Amino acid sequence: MPNPEDAGQDSTARPKKWWRRNRKQRPFWVELPILIVVALVLAFVFQQFVARVYTIPSGSMETTLHGCAGCYGDKILVDKITYDFTDPERGDVVVFKGPETWVGSEAPSGRSSNAVVRFFQDAGSVFGLAPPDERDFVKRIIATGGQTVQCCDDRNRVLVDGRPLDEPYIHWQDPARQWQDSFPPVVVPSGYVWVMGDNRNNSCDSRCEDQGPVPVDNIIGKARFIVLPPGRWGTVD
Repeated sequence: MPNPEDAGQDSTARPKKWWRRNRKQRPFWVELPILIVVALVLAFVFQQFVARVYTIPSGSMETTLHGCAGCYGDKILVDKITYDFTDPERGDVVVFKGPETWVGSEAPSGRSSNAVVRFFQDAGSVFGLAPPDERDFVKRIIATGGQTVQCCDDRNRVLVDGRPLDEPYIHWQDPARQWQDSFPPVVVPSGYVWVMGDNRNNSCDSRCEDQGPVPVDNIIGKARFIVLPPGRWGTVD
């Protein structure tokens, strides 16, 4: 028989767990900073190990990627895990740490001498809000290890292993000078890549004196998407 004293009581009621009895809801103004910190930490981890946003600091990859000193350059999402599973291929647009011989040739010059300002510049570069480190470069892979690259044939085309490349992405900054500077055959060492800018006559790259091929180990990742400005959203071909 049901107990009369239980009448009117919710039969589904359960006693509160001991660890919930004294729990108090935090005010929004207390939780908001915690949520911001967690979001920043997750974004930092994501950009360190999965993908990262980079700002294009120069015009050497026009018009594929827009960038120039003192202007609002493209911000690109760089895939940092692809080359953990596959090898870099000809045609890939990559961001890489410049070898010692590269540093200074196209490096951004906007670094402050003030330690505090440099700290915020470094923090901003991690989230794509400031120009990248002076050692970071973006170019297109033209040849990989073991291949022979040279320029040019009678139709002004780069040759890889004797075969001319079809390069519809080349940008001629000066319409009156639509030809490339020639260079003799170069065998790309194993474990290296030969890179060049799409803005072919305004790019100091593997062709430049004392620079040459880039170690594959220096490659940070593959450029995938233009994320800003909105008018240039799209994939990087």
